[in-house]
Amino acid sequence: MGGEPTSGAAGAPPAAAPGPGGTPKAVGIVWALLGLNTLGSAGAKTVVPLPRSLIQMATMGALVAAFALALALNPRLRIRASAFLFLLTLLLVPSVIASVQPDVGFGALFRCTRLAVFVGTLWLLSHWWDGGLTFVRYHIRMYFAVLVLVAAGLVVAPGTAMPEYYGGRLVGALWPLTPPQIGQYAAIVIGLAVLLVLGRRTTAGSAAVVVVPSLVLLAMTHTRTATLGLLIGLVLAIGSLVLTSAAARRFFAWAVLCATVAAVAFSSALRAWFLRGQSQENFANLTGRAKVWDALLAEPRSTGEKVFGTGLGDKSFDGLPIDNSWLAVYDEQGLIGVVVVAALVVVIGGVALLRPPSLPRACAIFLISYCAISSYTEVGLGDASAYLLHLALAASLLVAPAHPAPLPVAEIPRRRIPRWARR
Repeated sequence: MGGEPTSGAAGAPPAAAPGPGGTPKAVGIVWALLGLNTLGSAGAKTVVPLPRSLIQMATMGALVAAFALALALNPRLRIRASAFLFLLTLLLVPSVIASVQPDVGFGALFRCTRLAVFVGTLWLLSHWWDGGLTFVRYHIRMYFAVLVLVAAGLVVAPGTAMPEYYGGRLVGALWPLTPPQIGQYAAIVIGLAVLLVLGRRTTAGSAAVVVVPSLVLLAMTHTRTATLGLLIGLVLAIGSLVLTSAAARRFFAWAVLCATVAAVAFSSALRAWFLRGQSQENFANLTGRAKVWDALLAEPRSTGEKVFGTGLGDKSFDGLPIDNSWLAVYDEQGLIGVVVVAALVVVIGGVALLRPPSLPRACAIFLISYCAISSYTEVGLGDASAYLLHLALAASLLVAPAHPAPLPVAEIPRRRIPRWARR
């Protein structure tokens, strides 16, 4: 997924490969700021009403601060070549072409700028991508902090955190977060923590502190996409470790046994949880999403709109959320955007399959699988979002570690032996 580090400054020497523990702690701050930027500004009502303009200032300020700090940490612009980042940069082309149209509006250009800064920050951070688990720990800490904020809101104002207009599902009471967002963060934290335990990179007790409350919050969101993504992603990730890890084999066997017993004993309860009180018809058309998708595909479009899209927007159609990454990309970045995003997912998935079995590879498979499954009912693959951050983490895990050049060994001068001594 990546090669040797290269330098963006002319005449600068190539960057040395970061060794174990060689990643500056401030890189974790940059990663957290990128995560803050992807939280969004629209969602549930909070205990203290927060103006959307204030939230947007905070999220955009976090992105600008992330880019500035990454630039300060990497002033010589040393980067690591990456097919993932190249395709992500290529995605800017249809985004800009569609957004510069006079009738699109300033908002599209603003979102293009945001995506460009987001991608630029990832390029700067790629210098520290070495196939290790450092960024996995950053990811877990960042999203678990968000879940702690959600739990605090649930304690402070349980009525606001589980409102009726969301069907009693858990939302963010201190920061406007929707149930799908909370479910996504909980699923990612659970999956990565479980894999770290199986890889013996953390203790079971430390993982339980993270996994148990995250499971409770995930159940309270009633998010079907996040739950299925977590289960399928873990099955694929653990399956990639089965041949090389006895712990993975034991966990997989117990998980299958427990899942079978639960499916038999609690089938009616599980069915009721998945239906969320909806009728069979409403469940079949994905809570009305299918109607929006049909209307979007039936919308007349010019050739330019089909090829390049209509410009980056708020991922809605006629005021209704699209809730499908592929259709959102088609609407905003056209067929070119769909091809680029598909190539991005295929390339990173192919690299994951070609890597030898390892814990970083298993984490990458989990993240890629989760994003691929969620893309059917969630948006984000074509814009700066948590899903792109998940895929960026997967790309960092698939980078082939750079082997440092061997230290030069001084030649020992050969001692001249007199002719008489040779005899």
